[in-house]
Amino acid sequence: MTRKGKTIEAVWSGTWVADRLGVSLQDSGDGPRLTELLGLALRRNPKRAHLLVSQVLGKHVPQSPELVYGAGFGLGERVRELLGEDAAAAVVLGYAETATGLGHCVADGLGLAPYLHSTRRPVAGVEQAGGFEEAHSHATSHLLLPEDARLLAGTGPLVLVDDEFSTGNTVLNTIRDLHARHPRSHYVVVALVDMRSAADRDRLTAFAAELGARVDLIALASGTVSLPDGVLAKGQALVEEYEARAERHQPLRRSSSGAPGEAPADGPRPITRVDLDWPAGVPDGGRHGFTPAHRTALEDALPALAGRLTAALGTEPGRVLVLGNEELMYAPLRLAKALEEAGAAREVRFSTTTRSPVLAVDDPGYAIRTRLVFPAHDAPADGPGDRYAYNVRGSDGAGFDAVVAVVDSVGDTPELHTGLLAALAPHTGHVVLAVVPSYTPDRREPKPIMTAPTEQTAPTEQTGSPERTEPTESTLPTLREPLRGPAFSSYAPEDVGWLLQDFSDVELEAPTEEREEAIQAGGAHYAESLPVEYQPSPQYQELYASALAASAVRVARAVGTVTETVLAERSPSPVLVSLARAGTPVGVLMRRWARARHGLDLPHYAVSIVRGRGIDANALRWLAAHHDPADVVFVDGWTGKGAITRELKVALQEFPGFDPEIVVLADPGSCVPTYGTREDFLIPSACLNSTVSGLISRTVLRSDLVGPTDFHGAKFYRGLAAADVSVAFVDTVAAHFDEVADAVDEEVKELLAADRTPTWEGWAAVERISEEYGIHDVNLVKPGVGETTRVLLRRVPWKILAQRGAGADLDHVRLLAEQRGVPVEEVDGLPYTCVGLIHPRYTRGATGADGKAVASK
Repeated sequence: MTRKGKTIEAVWSGTWVADRLGVSLQDSGDGPRLTELLGLALRRNPKRAHLLVSQVLGKHVPQSPELVYGAGFGLGERVRELLGEDAAAAVVLGYAETATGLGHCVADGLGLAPYLHSTRRPVAGVEQAGGFEEAHSHATSHLLLPEDARLLAGTGPLVLVDDEFSTGNTVLNTIRDLHARHPRSHYVVVALVDMRSAADRDRLTAFAAELGARVDLIALASGTVSLPDGVLAKGQALVEEYEARAERHQPLRRSSSGAPGEAPADGPRPITRVDLDWPAGVPDGGRHGFTPAHRTALEDALPALAGRLTAALGTEPGRVLVLGNEELMYAPLRLAKALEEAGAAREVRFSTTTRSPVLAVDDPGYAIRTRLVFPAHDAPADGPGDRYAYNVRGSDGAGFDAVVAVVDSVGDTPELHTGLLAALAPHTGHVVLAVVPSYTPDRREPKPIMTAPTEQTAPTEQTGSPERTEPTESTLPTLREPLRGPAFSSYAPEDVGWLLQDFSDVELEAPTEEREEAIQAGGAHYAESLPVEYQPSPQYQELYASALAASAVRVARAVGTVTETVLAERSPSPVLVSLARAGTPVGVLMRRWARARHGLDLPHYAVSIVRGRGIDANALRWLAAHHDPADVVFVDGWTGKGAITRELKVALQEFPGFDPEIVVLADPGSCVPTYGTREDFLIPSACLNSTVSGLISRTVLRSDLVGPTDFHGAKFYRGLAAADVSVAFVDTVAAHFDEVADAVDEEVKELLAADRTPTWEGWAAVERISEEYGIHDVNLVKPGVGETTRVLLRRVPWKILAQRGAGADLDHVRLLAEQRGVPVEEVDGLPYTCVGLIHPRYTRGATGADGKAVASK
């Protein structure tokens, strides 16, 4: 591709990866060559090592704003031509974070269409209109938060815009979600590049036929990626090698002129804040919807906005980069384009910061030459973490003379100045800060189980910045004492302290079918409500008692093994912190083993961790204030596919000193190095819910109940005391400690000398099962006896896969499946004893209102 007679890249920026990994791009169809639109890079992602880096998106690679805007606008014109008269009724939906600006440009080219993009930033008081998962992404959950819910309720064409169309899973998930709510006859998928395989194309065709709807696709270019065998492992090895090099050799700082050397003696020029005078009532982007009227108002205001930026840049600014911020892409792009058109600088380029971690290699044949790393500065709902700006720091003397950082007012925090702006300052002569007011829609009354965990904000003006409530030293819960029995839980007070708040008087339960429908529709997170507690029948209670009698010795041996391994390798006086609630009985048992065998009185606490939301940060602060973080050992019951294992590692990146490795009783997924066993056997505590976990519910995280200085919450089911077996379970297992002591000693000696490196074979099996059974969402595949039991007790199960010939370990699973009308399918080659599949397209029409599965066609 050329622009004004110049090629975008003299050397293809995918050469480095192609030469080392054998990755190649094959063109198909008309349009630009893929190598003109894409470069290649590597990223640390267990699902996909390579990254297709767009040269025209304006995300990772600074590019001419005219070229970036023109690519999206041109695609929108093609959509308008395709739709004809129906274009007037179309709605455009873009994907966060990468395609938020691209989708907006497509909407501009389409003309009269309103625009909405998905978001990963929940907003207080705004009801979700849907949501979906992006399975291969490093951050998977997307929310749809239109100010006017009617935006997605029409029957006109829906245009879905993403930067690349790889497998099609994300688009299928979106269409499935929205079509179930508001069916329509025509969908148009728009992407810069279409990289689907033949099988993926056939799957979309079949999906459209199943819906009875037309699905068209428009892209600038199409083709496929050729990935040789072992590319994921080779890519990860390269990432590790070059990251280690980067740690040994810190990059040379550059002067404001871009020449190698030290920063100027007088330091970078101070940051200039410019008052944009953003037009009142115009949203900062499409997070809550952007109408044609908004577009007209912005177009009218752009010349004046560009004039204020020009004045702030001063005379002869040279090369200028306008840098957007994650989902905030469109407003910075339009500002950059206005500067370019006004001739405000010798050269204007546009790009944005991102959440996506990508390896940087200073080579002209690699797409990501340099990387700036800085902490998040907008208090994201999924917790703190690193953010990145690529190809900003000059790698070969071609740095920028000025950088205009554009953020929304929610992100205008002290962390912005100590993070991103401080990272930019050494690499440019001038930093200009432009703040676009964050648009705050009208607040609405949230439904009890449809609310999402959000930032604790209070709205000010409709287009103004929310007032943030930041924790202070005096408000952090460092002096709050943990909850203990008998006031909270049926465990003895010395057995466990719960770093939770008591929600016993709050109505949180919802029918299983209602919860499942809301969760899969994206309107709720599983931690926002509680399932109705399963009340075991006399037959099931007898089965639990038999299971406990049969496996108590086995459990005792695993408890001893994991505890002795922890004492030998992690700490002679560990602080046990169980992940509530499945980890809590195990933590109690480990504490009892240490006391019985070594006379140790180990502290034990229970904390909340929520998939997709992270661990309770206030609980970590409490632990750090009362104990040495190096002594903290996180405990869980078992591993399934390892989702919580990964969640904890990510969450603890911002809490140095804590060891992120979970220890578990059973590790059938081979996800952790410290375990009692890797066999997938029945742990009786998995058979029940609160009645074997101290009468405590699963944990709850909801924005209207959990404030910025609060612990997550849970309920104490005092009314179930007659059915409680929590203490009896622990006592029964502990009674066998002496009996298994010698066997534990021998087993621990072997384990300490063995290679226990996790293989993650469980995760690979889950991905395979997800595809083989047409689910295409790993979150709906629950491997292992414990996770399968949870599916049957808490979710809407579709079917159970059982290892052929599995014996008594599955008696309770078979009974629950029979009670719920769920088929049990025996299969060969299963690395787990069983796997539970949640209904992949659950609605109360597809599945009986009583929760029983309906046979799939």
